[in-house]
Amino acid sequence: MTRKQLIQSIIFIGIFLFALRPISYIVRTNGDVKDRFSGFYAEKDNTLDIIMIGSSPVFPYYSAPMLWGETGIAAYPLSSNVQRPAAMKYLVKEAEKTQSPSLYIFEMRMYTMGDEGLSENMAYTRGVTDNLKYSKNRIETIQALVPETEDRLSYYIDLFKYHTNWKMFAFRSEWENWRYEKDNELKGFQIKDEVGPTARPEAGGKEGELAMPPEQEACLRDLLAFLQENKLQALFIVSPYGENLEEQQMFNYMGGIVEEAGYRFLNMNDYYDEIGIVFEEDFADYASHTNAVGAEKCTAFLKNYLLENYSFTDKRGNSSYSSWDKAYDLWLTKTEEAGAVIAEHIANEDYAVIAEE
Repeated sequence: MTRKQLIQSIIFIGIFLFALRPISYIVRTNGDVKDRFSGFYAEKDNTLDIIMIGSSPVFPYYSAPMLWGETGIAAYPLSSNVQRPAAMKYLVKEAEKTQSPSLYIFEMRMYTMGDEGLSENMAYTRGVTDNLKYSKNRIETIQALVPETEDRLSYYIDLFKYHTNWKMFAFRSEWENWRYEKDNELKGFQIKDEVGPTARPEAGGKEGELAMPPEQEACLRDLLAFLQENKLQALFIVSPYGENLEEQQMFNYMGGIVEEAGYRFLNMNDYYDEIGIVFEEDFADYASHTNAVGAEKCTAFLKNYLLENYSFTDKRGNSSYSSWDKAYDLWLTKTEEAGAVIAEHIANEDYAVIAEE
């Protein structure tokens, strides 16, 4: 190889590596999870008071715009569908790169599920790994979530998986993801206007303990040790849903572990009346996730709990948070619209249809 050819090769490799990252970010499949993570990265450094981590109960249950509009607390959900507990520590590490929140909130529903089946479905892992920016922490997250026996290369360089996804270049919104930083209008919150009624669970508030899956207990203890070592404040919550007795007793068991480590554990299934949750009306999909009406109730309950037990500075009126004021205004409009649709669904008994997998 001549000197000229060597230089040309080096230049080509340099251009390829430079372009690899933004191209990868653009061609990642679009959707609410991608929008939520890129929205997190778009937030100004050290402006978030709370970061909520967990699975799908997080983003439709708790309205960050509502919390902001009523308290001046800036909270953001760093959450994905069926998020595996093993990912939580690494999401905290990712958050700490750009934010210094006063409080982390962890949603605990996934801790009742064994890892068998979760680790076998790559979508549950990729919901996290494919929505992180390229970094050393992303590599460590992949190593923690993807077994050595599985092909990790397409996780490390996700363009290998999405290389046929060139249709993303047709969407202007995806071009904005070239740095994986795109403002999220509702600060990660997802409004649902469907209704899926179910009976109020009888397990809520029941006593007794049942051991959680051992692999998830190990994840929880590891997370607690990490939080303690780094002197990070945390609250562990369980969102109200159609739980059974075994799950309730596992939450009781988790609560003991969390409180022994010096953190608060709030199981909202013990407070149906205080929340005012109506299982026949306030859920979008038969007590798995709240609709907009249920979200407003859950957010209000969590807001009061936070104000009673933690200290935050009201940042309303700060010009640096103008996007949060806009998010609150948009939330007010969207929630009013969703409320009217929900009322119509209830009146007509027009209930959600859940697609069979």
